[in-house]
Amino acid sequence: MKKLSAPFTAVVSDIHLADLESPHPSIPLWKKFKNPEYFIDESFQLFLDHIQAQTSAPIELVMNGDIFDFDSVMALPKEPLFHISWLEARRGLNPEELKSHFKIKTIFETHCIWVKAVREFINKGNRVVFVIGNHDIELHWASVQNEIKKQLVIQDREDALTFAEWFYISNGDTLIEHGNQYDPYSLCMNPVTPFINKHHHLTLRIPFGNLAGKYMINGMGLMNPHSENSYIKGSVWEYMVFFYEYILKTQPFILWSWFWGALLTLWVTVTEGLHPSVSDPLTIAKRLEEVAMRANATPVEVIALGELHAHSACFNPIRLLKELWLDRVLLFILVVAISLQIFLFFNAVAHVSIWFFIVPFAILFPVFIFYARSIRSGVQESQEGAFKKIPIAAKITKVKRIIQGHTHISKHCYFEDVEYLNTGTWSPAFYDVECTKPFGKKCFAWIHPSETGGERISELFEWKERSKAVRIDAEKSLS
Repeated sequence: MKKLSAPFTAVVSDIHLADLESPHPSIPLWKKFKNPEYFIDESFQLFLDHIQAQTSAPIELVMNGDIFDFDSVMALPKEPLFHISWLEARRGLNPEELKSHFKIKTIFETHCIWVKAVREFINKGNRVVFVIGNHDIELHWASVQNEIKKQLVIQDREDALTFAEWFYISNGDTLIEHGNQYDPYSLCMNPVTPFINKHHHLTLRIPFGNLAGKYMINGMGLMNPHSENSYIKGSVWEYMVFFYEYILKTQPFILWSWFWGALLTLWVTVTEGLHPSVSDPLTIAKRLEEVAMRANATPVEVIALGELHAHSACFNPIRLLKELWLDRVLLFILVVAISLQIFLFFNAVAHVSIWFFIVPFAILFPVFIFYARSIRSGVQESQEGAFKKIPIAAKITKVKRIIQGHTHISKHCYFEDVEYLNTGTWSPAFYDVECTKPFGKKCFAWIHPSETGGERISELFEWKERSKAVRIDAEKSLS
């Protein structure tokens, strides 16, 4: 199959289509961000009309990862053809093929306007490329891809729909990748062979960050999974105010939900990380060729880009403990245990007052506070490390620009001699529980021929007010 060419390319990412959750009868703010009023379907339909109005030539639309949010789907089949565990009933189905197929059908039934818009876009002679991200890793299943093709492709065209494992090279000048492969908390450990055997079932290995969303955030309905700002606060006082205003009336035992969800996240991440990938050494060369063909690349480029991937955090349990805040819980328990042991020791010799517990605790507690305040999340550090790999990735693929998503922060700048764009997020992300303060910008990259007929040029636009594109000027450099 020859490499695809594309004079006009549009790139979007991080739409996070999921299922609908009806308003809770007694808790109206519970997962309010999943209400239909925040769906982007009609806005996306207008966006597709907008880019088609820019040219009469066929357009290549690259859906650059996290288009679907399988981890957030909580719907269950009425007459299941598979076993559903107690945990799945409360935190969502596992990433097994039949269950993933059910989830993509549920997403399409929920977002029928979006499906219709993309179907019409393809039917007009355009093509769509899905680059798999961390929230839609379940696109690796063949039946899931077939269901998408069944829903979106009417015409019998070989190039109408493509699924790329983690990157795609557009027209030989642009490397498009979701960006999660540089994030140790969100990468697919082996996107060439992503499956593992678990309890005699073939399944997908889900990244740590996604497991945290599945087992923790799915059970904490006032926390928005698309914006950490909705639940990560800047001070103890902000946490107290948030707890009093919202949590106390709706989920007073939220600390317990968080605790067992965090422990489960840690356990599943570490144990699944130890499972070897399911692969056939006799067909790995053919598999590499398939990945390269779908990515518009060569097997050598596939292997070289794979070498740039981050080292999965699942091999560093201490690092995971810190991200889950379980290290602070353990330290606090240790402070209490030491103080209690001192009290019991002296109390065994002679009856002493409670001050023999309070004083040691008061002395040790500042140590706990000092440690807790000194911890910094490694997520920001990993994002900064990812930028350093931009020039190397560009050299490997011989491109002039790189487009990513994943961070939900739009950007257009230059790093050394490489143009860098990030298309932000179209997800229902909000700073607040009441969904009144949107987070992030709904952006798209538009790559088109220059007026002089030379190399293609790229622009970053913010899609505003449902039908208006505003250009975002590029920064001079990325520090």
